[in-house]
Amino acid sequence: MSRQQYAPEIKVIRVMCTGRVDLAFVLRAFSDGADGVFIGGCWPGECHYVTQGNYDALGNVHLCRRLLKHIGVNPGRLRLEWISAAQGIRFAEVVNDFAAKLRALGPLGRGEGIDEHALELKLKAVNRLVPYIKLVERERLRLPVKSEEAYAQFYASEETGRLFDELIGDKLAMSQILLLLGEKPLTTREISEALNLSSSEVSRHMTRSSMHGMVRYDSGMNRYALACPPLRGGPGAVRPG
Repeated sequence: MSRQQYAPEIKVIRVMCTGRVDLAFVLRAFSDGADGVFIGGCWPGECHYVTQGNYDALGNVHLCRRLLKHIGVNPGRLRLEWISAAQGIRFAEVVNDFAAKLRALGPLGRGEGIDEHALELKLKAVNRLVPYIKLVERERLRLPVKSEEAYAQFYASEETGRLFDELIGDKLAMSQILLLLGEKPLTTREISEALNLSSSEVSRHMTRSSMHGMVRYDSGMNRYALACPPLRGGPGAVRPG
């Protein structure tokens, strides 16, 4: 209404509350080619709803940034700012600043040195794990304290990093491996180079997934392959357990 101008690259999507911005929405935006995702919401303590959805958004942003960093995408491509409905000038300034930083970073993937196919595979692997990741967040990574400082300290802690690697990182790596093997059989070295994992890490994942009947070693080709036809949802699906 105040006729403030902001970068034409910005596509505005209105939601009732930032708590409505699901993790899957953010990842889908990146999968569909967005170079960055900006979330603007009510200031903490000023949520229009008793759910205090802005803190849900804060937790999701911290978690999603960890996911992006894990797959090699600059976490700065996701930004959260508190902006009230009356702060039109601030909104324009913040999104213009964000757009400028995205231009400096370059297109998604290319700016990180990730080729298009590898980026597609990495994002697909994360998207396939969203239901599981949301379960982990609800049971192990959600804070009872509603405080920006508490969220920042929690997600920056070594303990949270260990939990992330243990509960999400390993399954994310396996999801990517299954997607790769869904394309063609590969050696441990080829998997290691494609995903930037050590040979020992790949061997550990192969041993565990072989025990679960997900992959097999083809001695004739000297390569690993999927042990059975792709699961529903594609080769990136991960069996429970």
